[in-house]
Amino acid sequence: MYAVLDIETTGGKYNEEGVTEIAVYKFDGHKVVDQFISLVNPEQPIQPFVVGLTGINNEMLRNAPKFYEVAKRIVEITSDCILVAHNAKFDYRILRTEFRRLGFEYERKSLCTVELSKKLIPGLPSYSLGKLVRSLGIPLSDRHRASGDAQATVKLFKMLLAKDVEKDILKDHVKLEPKRNLDTKLVYLLEELPATTGVYYLHNEHGEIIYIGKSKNIRKRVNQHFTNDHHKAKEMQKEVASVSYEACGNELIALLKENQEIKQNKPKYNKALRKHIFSHALYHYTDDNGYINLRIGRANGRENITTFTNLRQARTLLANWVEEYQLCERLSGLDKGTGNCFKHSIKDCWGACIEEEAATEYNERARELINKYSYESKNLMIIDRGRDVDEKSVLLIEDGEFKGMGYFNLNHQIGNIEIVRSIITPMKDDQDTQHIIQNYLRKNKKLKVVHFSEAD
Repeated sequence: MYAVLDIETTGGKYNEEGVTEIAVYKFDGHKVVDQFISLVNPEQPIQPFVVGLTGINNEMLRNAPKFYEVAKRIVEITSDCILVAHNAKFDYRILRTEFRRLGFEYERKSLCTVELSKKLIPGLPSYSLGKLVRSLGIPLSDRHRASGDAQATVKLFKMLLAKDVEKDILKDHVKLEPKRNLDTKLVYLLEELPATTGVYYLHNEHGEIIYIGKSKNIRKRVNQHFTNDHHKAKEMQKEVASVSYEACGNELIALLKENQEIKQNKPKYNKALRKHIFSHALYHYTDDNGYINLRIGRANGRENITTFTNLRQARTLLANWVEEYQLCERLSGLDKGTGNCFKHSIKDCWGACIEEEAATEYNERARELINKYSYESKNLMIIDRGRDVDEKSVLLIEDGEFKGMGYFNLNHQIGNIEIVRSIITPMKDDQDTQHIIQNYLRKNKKLKVVHFSEAD
């Protein structure tokens, strides 16, 4: 659990400042589960430049509670939490100073979103909260007020959690969770999981990831792990100490994250991945008569139109495409005879197989198929469901190369390609990711695909 906070102060000499406003949002990594927001009477005047910055003046705080009156609530809402703040050293120092004045030693582990942003989103011109969230398209209202800044920090931190592909933040968080005995452990862990689409992580007592999986229903899938009687499953049940998850919003992102993170983290109980998650591909070439020919073949790293999980899928889909685009079965490798193809004899082929149809006309339809099912040299965004009702996901492909995925709440964020590049989590582009994306697009034809030019 995290306590995302922001504090406004009076300004003044180091360690003599007083709190004027505090906002704390208790965040479970997915949503805010509790919050506390209050003005605070600092019992000392506010520096004039701070009044101009925050808009908080001495008169506003005259009847506000003093720090000792809100101290108990702050302790309660941050209990067993990691403090998260933008420039956390400042906020944590101010809190500890105020508690010391009350004779209480306040200690929490803390995370700084400035430091995390520099690590996970390098190369930005500024990491001040206002400029950073603006560059990422995150809305920020009431700048330099505790609630507005803390809300923006929650959104920023949620984005950073998604960008943390090595799961360092998650592993450290798991280490702080209380340990339980085996009898109650598995039941308790299941109660914490949602019935949603995403990626889940099984951890040992040291926080290390020992298994990664994906599911349309995380709770149901993890329950299957915990009730499996196979000896390897029982070994994992004994070793698992915690389960964390990342909601993805849709199966495509879950598939991509699972594929990358298994390769990245190499968990103990994940079976070694096959070299590729597909076996066959569709190739094309132009014959001596100038006609484009299509052929299914073994996937071997050569440039192809698209890939298939197996030969059966390849033949089924190609047969459908040949019919859809009115192509010749002989030139598509589905009819192995000589002379005219069978479809021509029943007048379902226009005769490219015996040169009755001009190559230019035939190739125009063949290129339509190639252009649709290959994203070579294309610039496009794939828009799908997000993790919340008001959120969408975006996959970015530039010049035929998959760049990564991210989430957005506002349409203007995908209207600016620079913002899209900032909000996405970079992911490796390889044949497996291309296969996952192409296979998903074939099955989900109603997905929104936005094409753009490099000039955009």
